[in-house]
This record gives sequence, structure tokens and C-alpha cells, in this order.
Amino acid sequence: MSEFKNNSVSELPDITKVEFTKVDQNYLKVLLINFFLVFILLFVVLSFLINKELVEETSDYTDLIYSIFFIIGLAIITFYIIGFSKRKYALRDNDISYKSGVFVKTMTTVPFSRIQHVEIDQGPISRFLGLSSLTVFTAGDSSSDLEISGIKNEQALKIKEFISAKVHES
Repeated sequence: MSEFKNNSVSELPDITKVEFTKVDQNYLKVLLINFFLVFILLFVVLSFLINKELVEETSDYTDLIYSIFFIIGLAIITFYIIGFSKRKYALRDNDISYKSGVFVKTMTTVPFSRIQHVEIDQGPISRFLGLSSLTVFTAGDSSSDLEISGIKNEQALKIKEFISAKVHES
């Protein structure tokens, strides 16, 4: 019987030295178009409620309500623009990583040995701009473990094929 060994790790890999790729610039357009569609819908509902005076005592605060609504909208747009440049992914020999976040920064790394399957999705606006979302699923959970939105269609297909080949190797 062999002797059990559990040596300590003296040198850790440094993922900060990995070169990450930014998502496609057109994905910011997708984010902003989606936001504006929801924003316009909410604005119409808010205007309807205020004009029909379905919410009592709104006439005194109409300007304030609209101002707050637009300030919140402007803050969300600013957050999207600042956060957009933080969305990056890296494909390495044994894993795929994605990092994002402005206030709360996250980095997710999924080793190919844990991947069950990979999906490519497109919404109508993304399809129009030639973009896809790559979703990676691992064992034991019904939700995705990693989703990278804003990748060019051709690049997403290449990444999917690369990951699928790596998964079948192991």
C-alpha cells in the first residue's frame, strides 16, 4: 500500500496575467436598446397613471415623479456604460473564465472537465447585430454556470466547438 501524501502548494497560478477578451462593442447597443424599450413602456404606464389621476395626489408631485424617473434612468444608463468595459472572457487550454462588475466584481472559471453542454442563444436585437450569448452548463445544476453575452456569432460557434472537443477528450 502506498503512503498517503498531501504536499502543500507553494506556487499558485496567477489568473490576473491571463489576457481577457472584451465582448463585442455592439453588445452595448443591445443593452441600451433593451433598456430603452422597457424605459419607454414604464414611462407610458407612469404617464397614464398620472394623467388619469389613478394615483391620488399626484398632481402636486408630477414634476418630481418625472424627474426621479429620468434620474433613475440616467443612472442605469451610466451603470451600463461603465460596466460594459468590465465584461471580458478568456479561453484557456483547460477552462473558460468570465469577469464582470462595477461595484461587485465577479470572475467565474469553469474547467472543461465539469462541462456537460454548451448553448448559443440569440435575442432578436442581438441577431440583428450579429451577436450571440454562449452559455456553459455543468453537472448537478439546472441553471447555467457561465454565460457570456455579446460575442460575434462566428466566434461563439468557434468557442462552442473548441469546448465541445475538449469535453469529449476528457
